[in-house]
Amino acid sequence: MGPMDEKNIAQPFMQLVIQNQQMAMISLGKVKSPVSDTPDKNLEYAKLSIDTLDMLVQKTKGNLSEYQEKLLAETVNQLKIFYVEESGRETNMEQKLNNEKQSKE
Repeated sequence: MGPMDEKNIAQPFMQLVIQNQQMAMISLGKVKSPVSDTPDKNLEYAKLSIDTLDMLVQKTKGNLSEYQEKLLAETVNQLKIFYVEESGRETNMEQKLNNEKQSKE
């Protein structure tokens, strides 16, 4: 097996981006888990997938086609927005539960 050329690298790279995006979306509860067929929110796992994609942005800078660079950047930005939204919802729920608990005491 010889060195991979641009064409042979593009497909596995895009697959890596899409896999991490899907894992993040499942972990954010935006997409049903293929295993349980229900939303399966886990913000820690979502952050790991987002951080992996963010690392790819940094490590591949200047080595991607314009299309690949744009897709990767837009994917990371979209996932970060979703993460902030879901983190805020979780924080709001925790605060609401704490307030309810305190009012009962």
